[in-house]
This record gives sequence, structure tokens and C-alpha cells, in this order.
Amino acid sequence: MEAVRILDKPANITWDYDDEADVLYLSIGAPRPALGLDIGDGVVVRYDEAKNEVVGLTVIGLRARLAEELKAS
Repeated sequence: MEAVRILDKPANITWDYDDEADVLYLSIGAPRPALGLDIGDGVVVRYDEAKNEVVGLTVIGLRARLAEELKAS
């Protein structure tokens, strides 16, 4: 099985935060269509099957997670 490429070289990371939905979208390079793989805990890896590489992450409930962690510490 070939290894999945994750940031082989420096890349432009772009992001967008949906305040209403409390979702953070991170893209490696320009956002593009990709397969979403739910890896648990509200994190979805976006994966380009044709290039065999990770092209982004989606973090669901970011503000709620941060508030919970800050309250716990």
C-alpha cells in the first residue's frame, strides 16, 4: 500500500470558519473537491483519491471544544 502524502513540501494553507455552524475548514492549497473521511471526534480529513494526498481538514464544533478544554483546565 502506497503511503498517503501529507504536506510533502511547504504549502499555502487557507481556512474558513463558519461561525453559525461552528465549523473550521482548512485547505492545503486552493479548496478543491475531495473525499471526506470521518476520523472521529468531529474531524473530517479531505482526501484527493487521484493524487493520493490529504488536501484539507474540517473540524466540527471548534468553539465548543475550545470552551470545554479551557473550562477543564
